[in-house]
Amino acid sequence: MDYFKYKKNQLFCEGVPVERIARRVGSPVYIYSAQTILTHWRRLKAAFQPARLSARQADQPLIGYSLKANSNLAVCNLLQRAGSGFEVVSGGELYRLLKIGVPGEKIIFGGIAKTESEIKLGLKSGVLIFNVETKDEILLINRVAGRLKKIAPVAIRLNPEVTPATHLYLITGQKGNKFGFYLNDAEKLMREINSLPSIRLVGLHMHIGSQITRVAPYRNALKRVVLFIEKCRGLGHRIEWLDIGGGFGIHYRGDEARPARDFARVLLPWIKKTGCRLIVEPGRFIVGNAGILVTKVLSVKKSGRKNFVICDAGMNVLIRPTLYGAHHKISPIKRRSDRPSIVADIVGPICESGDFFAKKRRIQSVQPGEYLSVFSAGAYGFTMSSNYNSRPRPAEVLVDGSRYQVVRQAETYHDLVRLERYH
Repeated sequence: MDYFKYKKNQLFCEGVPVERIARRVGSPVYIYSAQTILTHWRRLKAAFQPARLSARQADQPLIGYSLKANSNLAVCNLLQRAGSGFEVVSGGELYRLLKIGVPGEKIIFGGIAKTESEIKLGLKSGVLIFNVETKDEILLINRVAGRLKKIAPVAIRLNPEVTPATHLYLITGQKGNKFGFYLNDAEKLMREINSLPSIRLVGLHMHIGSQITRVAPYRNALKRVVLFIEKCRGLGHRIEWLDIGGGFGIHYRGDEARPARDFARVLLPWIKKTGCRLIVEPGRFIVGNAGILVTKVLSVKKSGRKNFVICDAGMNVLIRPTLYGAHHKISPIKRRSDRPSIVADIVGPICESGDFFAKKRRIQSVQPGEYLSVFSAGAYGFTMSSNYNSRPRPAEVLVDGSRYQVVRQAETYHDLVRLERYH
């Protein structure tokens, strides 16, 4: 579900015409819908609500929104006001949350390689849990916590060795990945943790990948994790938290996603067996369909038998099609019935042959100066953008009802060089 709709052949984000934003703010521009974000968050919360152990635990299950999908402060603040928790994978993401006043007990600190300074920041801010994936990191956390005279709460990330149907680069829980511990290795580690005075093992974590649209891989992974919990408790560890990660897929083509209740229906019986408090780490599921990228057509070119629609946004702004071969629906923000459709490559201005949003895509013919909307761009759009070819990154806009706000200004040429020195 999203709040981007055509009214009289003109695209609206909630109550605001998209063209009005593009003309006033400039192009390219990311536009996010507040109501879409909140709707998806609330549906996920409601779907897993039966995992709550007690009626007094109003914050359970803890929905730990994953900042890597979209870390804009206004998006995070919107979710904070709704009651969300957060998952971070770097000191920079943690700093963002502290900047807007998110309390540490609402933050899970994940990621495969935390530095000493990041661990120190996490401990001083009182994060709920450190999700850990290497023995070296556990030893480092123990040393840092000892120096600060603190006890660090940690969860071990398990690699349950399942292979979900998604892009190869998005799989994180199968054999051969760099993430997590195999179950045999984790059992050995559990015994060693007992000798670390500044570590308290409080949970187990799994995350099998991203853009997963089938429930079976989660069920198969969770079965293994649930059985492992009893081993941990037998070794004297109080496992209080079960973090099942995120990765629930969204609509890119229009029919591939599953609603949150479908995942919850299958997973809840296994979760309830553990007696643990639940953490879910959605990112794309919350914001993916809540954002679009608007780009202006600069030129329409025919080269041999091929048509090219050349836009002012490129792979520096949205790299997913180039990196993953990802599909995004693309449409003019103003539809016109008096124009034929064409088959074209929709490309950007970057000096790379891999700079494209779509190949051989049927689209209504457009003219220079018109705008296109690249849909489902709210996740891994701006956060993966760059200044390649020395191009400033675009503005971000948040729409709420009939109002909109620029929540990140477009960069300028000055921004490109302000941290550099040449004499």
